[in-house]
Amino acid sequence: MEAFDPTPPQWTESAIHGFDFCCPKCGATTMEAQAAWINRRSPVYTENSRRKWQEFYHCHCNTSWWAWSSDRPPSKYARGEQDNDMSDLDGDLGDLDLDL
Repeated sequence: MEAFDPTPPQWTESAIHGFDFCCPKCGATTMEAQAAWINRRSPVYTENSRRKWQEFYHCHCNTSWWAWSSDRPPSKYARGEQDNDMSDLDGDLGDLDLDL
């Protein structure tokens, strides 16, 4: 099963909402899921016009659950504002002599 397949797998039909972005039955994370599927055909738009999707997971405990993509906890690998490569240049540009 491909996570981005347009056709939902059968196990999504019995999925329950996992409010804490983990399996509501055993607490397993998404990394422990046996299968995943993202419903990209039906995005929902938030009040600030951002899209979110339902992410479905089939847990190793045989529970199917889903959560909103916007509820996913931040990744330790995501770049934060302080990691912006251009932010280091902002203070240095004023010191340049552009009249060469």
